[in-house]
Amino acid sequence: MKKALKIIQILKKTYPDAKCALDFKNPEQLLVATILSAQCTDKRVNLVTPALFKRCQKSKDFSGISQKELETYIRSTGFYSNKAKSIRGAFQMICEKHGGQVPKTMEELVKLPGVGRKTANVILGNAYDIPGLTVDTHMLRVNKRLGLSLEKDAVKMERELMKIVPKKDWTLYSHLVIHHGRAICNARKPLCSKCPLEKLCPKNGVEKYV
Repeated sequence: MKKALKIIQILKKTYPDAKCALDFKNPEQLLVATILSAQCTDKRVNLVTPALFKRCQKSKDFSGISQKELETYIRSTGFYSNKAKSIRGAFQMICEKHGGQVPKTMEELVKLPGVGRKTANVILGNAYDIPGLTVDTHMLRVNKRLGLSLEKDAVKMERELMKIVPKKDWTLYSHLVIHHGRAICNARKPLCSKCPLEKLCPKNGVEKYV
C-alpha cells in the first residue's frame, strides 16, 4: 500500500492533466468510443467519432442504425464488422432493458454485447465518477515492472490492485499509469533514465520487461 501511494503521489506531479484520452460528451458516446478503441489508437478513434456522433445522438440512434451504415463510419478503426455488431447489440439491449440509459453498475454493463470489465470500468470511472481500475496493456506492463502485481491476466491484476490502491484513486490511477506507459515506460525501449519512478522500480526483477 505504501509503495502504491508513493507511486500515485509521484505520477500526479508528473502528469497533472492525466484524464481519459477518448473524446466524449455523455455515457453513450464514451461507450461507443471505448468499444472502437479495441486494437486501435485513441487518436484514430477521436478522428472517427465526430461524424458518427453527429449521425447518432441517442441510444435509439445507435440501436437503429444499420450494420452497413455503421461500418462505413468506423471502418478505419479496424475489426469494424465486429465492433459495429457490438455497438448495435449493446444499444439494443440498453433500449430494451435500461430505458435507453447506459447502466451504472458493473454487473449490468458486462452483460452488454462487446463490453468486458475494462470497458465497464472506463464507463463507470469517466462517465459516472464511480471508481474503476481500467487494466489495459499499459497497466499490465507498468504494474508488473513496478512489482505491484505480477499477474498476466487483466481481471486478476485488477483484483490485486483493488487491495493496494485506494478506491478513491482507482480511476485516476488508471489514467496516470496509462499516461506513464505511453510516455516513458513503453514496451520496447522504456526510458528508465528519465523515469520519475526509477528508484521505486525493482530493476533486477524477473518481470521487469515482460
